[in-house]
Amino acid sequence: MSCSQVQAQVAVVTGGSSGIGFATAEAFLQAGYRVAFFSHQADRVAAATDTLAGRHGSARIISDGVDLRDAEAVRRFFARVEAEWAAPSVLVCNAGYSPKRNGGRVLLEDVDLGEWQEVLAVNLTGALICCQCTLPGMVRRRGGRIVLIGSLAGRTMPRIAGSAYAASKSALLGLSRSIVSEYSRFGITANTIAPGRIATEMAGPADSSANREALKRIPVARLGRTEDVARTVLFLTAPEADFISGAVIDVNGGEFTPP
Repeated sequence: MSCSQVQAQVAVVTGGSSGIGFATAEAFLQAGYRVAFFSHQADRVAAATDTLAGRHGSARIISDGVDLRDAEAVRRFFARVEAEWAAPSVLVCNAGYSPKRNGGRVLLEDVDLGEWQEVLAVNLTGALICCQCTLPGMVRRRGGRIVLIGSLAGRTMPRIAGSAYAASKSALLGLSRSIVSEYSRFGITANTIAPGRIATEMAGPADSSANREALKRIPVARLGRTEDVARTVLFLTAPEADFISGAVIDVNGGEFTPP
C-alpha cells in the first residue's frame, strides 16, 4: 500500500489518551494514518493530543473528551470525523473500565448493580455503539477493519479483574462473531486482541504485589508493553490480514496458551 493510500485512511481509537490506546494511536500516526481518538477525561485527551501533535503534527489528529456512556456524544464524535475527513476504515475499541476496591477486585457477591451496569456500558455497550457508527461507512466502501481489545480475564480464569470486567470482556468475543457473521461479505473483518498483564496505569506499579505475582506466571518473564499490543493492532488492520477474521490473538507472554 502506498503512503498516499494509507494517508487517505482514517482510524478511530477509543480510550486513546493513555496506555494501549495511546500507543495504538501513535502507531497509526507513524504508519501515515489520520487518527481520531477520544477518552472520557478531557484533560488527559488534551495532554495526549499535545504530545502526539508535537511528534507527528496536528493535521492528522482529531480528538475530544467523550464518555462512552453517552451514546449521543459518541455519535456526534463519529459524525464529526466523517464530516471533517471521511468515514473510518479502521475502528479500535480499546476503552475499558475495571473498578477496584482497596486496590483489589470486587467480589461477585459485593458487586453493586449500578457498578455492573457501568462497566458493561463502557466495555461492551460502548463498543457496540462505536461499531454501529462505523459499520455503515465500511459497508459503503466495501471494506474495513474492526479490532476489539479484550482481556486475558475474558479468556480464562480471572485472577485480578472482577466479575463485571471479566464478563464484559468475554462478551466482546460474541460481538466480534456477530460482526463476522453479518458483515464479512462486505470485506469487513473483526478480530479481538486479548492482552495479558500490560504495564499501564490500570495495571498499577510494576513492583506491586499483583504484578510480582503475574511475573511468576509469565513464561517470557516480563510484563507486556503497550507497544506489544499496538503492533498486533497494526498487523490485524493491514491489507495482508484480510483473511484473518473472528480470531482472538492472545498477547500475554505465554501466561495463557489455549489448546
